[in-house]
Amino acid sequence: MKKYSAIITDMEQQIADESIKQGQKLPSVRSAAKQYGCSISTVIRAYEELERRHTIYSIPQSGYYVVEKAGSTKADTDDKAIDFASASPDLNVFPYLDFQHCLNKAIDAYKYNLFTYGDSKGLEKLRLTLASHLANDQVFTTADRIVITSGVQQALEKLAKMPFPNGKSVILVEQPSYDIYLSYLEAEGLPVCGIARSASGMDLMELEARFRSGGIKFFYTMSRYHNPLGTSLRVEERKKIAELAAKYDVYIVEDDYMADLGHEHTFDPIYAYNTSGHVVYLKSFSKIIFPGLRLGAAVLPESLIDIFHTYKNYADTSLLSQAALEVYIKNGMYERHKHKIYRQYAPKIGQLIQSLDRYDERGMIELARESAGIHTMFKLPRTVNLESLVSRLAAREISVVTSRNFYLSDYLERDKFLRISISRARLEQIDEGVKAIVKETRRANS
Repeated sequence: MKKYSAIITDMEQQIADESIKQGQKLPSVRSAAKQYGCSISTVIRAYEELERRHTIYSIPQSGYYVVEKAGSTKADTDDKAIDFASASPDLNVFPYLDFQHCLNKAIDAYKYNLFTYGDSKGLEKLRLTLASHLANDQVFTTADRIVITSGVQQALEKLAKMPFPNGKSVILVEQPSYDIYLSYLEAEGLPVCGIARSASGMDLMELEARFRSGGIKFFYTMSRYHNPLGTSLRVEERKKIAELAAKYDVYIVEDDYMADLGHEHTFDPIYAYNTSGHVVYLKSFSKIIFPGLRLGAAVLPESLIDIFHTYKNYADTSLLSQAALEVYIKNGMYERHKHKIYRQYAPKIGQLIQSLDRYDERGMIELARESAGIHTMFKLPRTVNLESLVSRLAAREISVVTSRNFYLSDYLERDKFLRISISRARLEQIDEGVKAIVKETRRANS
């Protein structure tokens, strides 16, 4: 990350958390250069960029000041309510001005393309940019194997319904897993079965047995920052899954929807270990930019490209949104914003673990210490009455999501847990929220 970008990110974070107040004067260029250990010209470049974004303004012979905005700088929220339920990103860190700039640039650059329906594969320039972008995650591919979809959900639905070259029909899913996808599979009456995954991973011998004799078309997995567990598969697990896929002609659908929300720079997805063309890699942009953008990318093996296009045979994603995303990534804004998001979320997960250690002296609630991203799971004793617990927490204005919908309806070996999302909870609320959860869990357990 370039030095001037790091200065911009740090300044924006300090302004967002009000370490630097609205209207406050920023350090002089010389003082900032000393503070950040860089040249004066680097600070000037960072300040000019912040000024261009209308974050700060300059007064000749005086210095730079933070822009004062009408109303609150924060999104309208109930100061008392603690939201551990919502999985959508924090409204206060959306890159509105950056993306507005990219939209304007996109309109100028692609004004003639906007009068066409576009390619069902997606905007070619975006696919070329993504081929380079994905290489940072060890996903090496070409633009012709990337398809832009209306969010990852659309890709998952197409894959579930289309036939695969292996001639098999059963979809294998982790349990617990992504609740909306599980609901979709059951509502459509598609053949689906589950395999247990816990914070410590999964039974690879059982997985091999399923691959060998279960008629599995594909195995759906979240290798990184699993929803709802918050954990990632170990290297040996990712390598073994790639090996088994090739050995038993089973495809892997790897949903790396939160790839950009962590610090695991050395994390290689299952896709990187598979050389037989049995892995579909899915990437989402909604957790970093805007959920309403509804843009995702599917990296398909050669064997699936033609059949996938017969199921997605028309352009159904906004050409303007694709063009703006291409500008956003290519200009380095995406990378900078990714670091900003991580710097906000990582302390929240840290606080969550610290608070649970403080208040749950009896070790009644189990927590995966390696959780990251925006989710983690509070595993509860089986004797806890979940309905009573949720009701008591709601009375305290604390919202949570229970384990109920993260399993297939006929899957019996369920854990009781709360899925805790930290994206909308403010850092200063987390300690209070965890204390209340521990207290009410004791009551619900008794």
